[in-house]
Amino acid sequence: MLKSARKQEKDPEGRMPLAEHLRELRNRLLMSVGAICLVTIVALFFYKDIVSFLMQPVLDSVGCDPSTKIDLSLGTGGSCADFTVNGLLSPFTIMLKVAFMTGLVVSTPIWLYQLWAFLAPGLHRHEQKYSLFFVGAGVPLFVGGAFFAYMILPTTAEVLLDFTPAPAKNLLPLDDFLDLLTRMVVVFGLAFELPLLLVLLNLGGVVTGRRMLSWWRAMVMGITLFGAVATPSTDPVGMFALAGPVTLLYFAAVGVSLLNDRRRARREAAGPDDDEASELDLTPEAVGEIEPVAPGGALPEGTGGQVNGSRPPQNGFDDAT
Repeated sequence: MLKSARKQEKDPEGRMPLAEHLRELRNRLLMSVGAICLVTIVALFFYKDIVSFLMQPVLDSVGCDPSTKIDLSLGTGGSCADFTVNGLLSPFTIMLKVAFMTGLVVSTPIWLYQLWAFLAPGLHRHEQKYSLFFVGAGVPLFVGGAFFAYMILPTTAEVLLDFTPAPAKNLLPLDDFLDLLTRMVVVFGLAFELPLLLVLLNLGGVVTGRRMLSWWRAMVMGITLFGAVATPSTDPVGMFALAGPVTLLYFAAVGVSLLNDRRRARREAAGPDDDEASELDLTPEAVGEIEPVAPGGALPEGTGGQVNGSRPPQNGFDDAT
């Protein structure tokens, strides 16, 4: 088995030939895919438990109890629902989908670390700190967004099923429910990453904390509208469940950016780090007064081109020319 390229080539600046970079990328990808496959295989044995965990909040909210199920012959339908699986191959495909998504989510720390390990040697010391901050803060924020999506899902299902006409019965295909849950998790998770994006822009010097603070009215309005559009339900509970935490995280990002602006000002006053080059002042300056230069003396006539004992001219040229 080939060893890691960086174990063979230890350059203090992280420089490697292209072939070594490709081999290092291959090794990192193999370890990431291997981790995902390993967790996916383990999830296959707990597939039913995982699906039950995902379905249970909705069943507790709108599930039909056999003892209290609405009698459709009376013409008074209800808002309860039953999960269904359509088709002969649907249980197998749902099992693979749930296992793969579980493997991808649970193995996130492993493949994020592999990505970090591949990029870190080519970064400066302060850039490595920013990358660690991105990974360390991004994963909890995404998990927090996914948790909020999971928590408001019962309310979302209850509101949406209230639109069912009275003589109809609600049947929820399990694969459609999993797709809806996946979309909500992705939307809420990415929405919770907004403050992290703002902080990274501030760390990169793109926008200051005071500038972000001046956007607060537009940001609050935009976050609220996004919460109304992104959540599949029309109730205010789902909208504010997304807009409220994201707004608080936005103001937290503004506070972190203001503190970073102060830290940057102190660092610039102290000078650059050891691995950074000093900035050059390339501002054009006015040219000063030009000093006159005395012209050289001509050879005196009648000397045959000889000056101070120099050799006579050869073929019309002398030592001066």
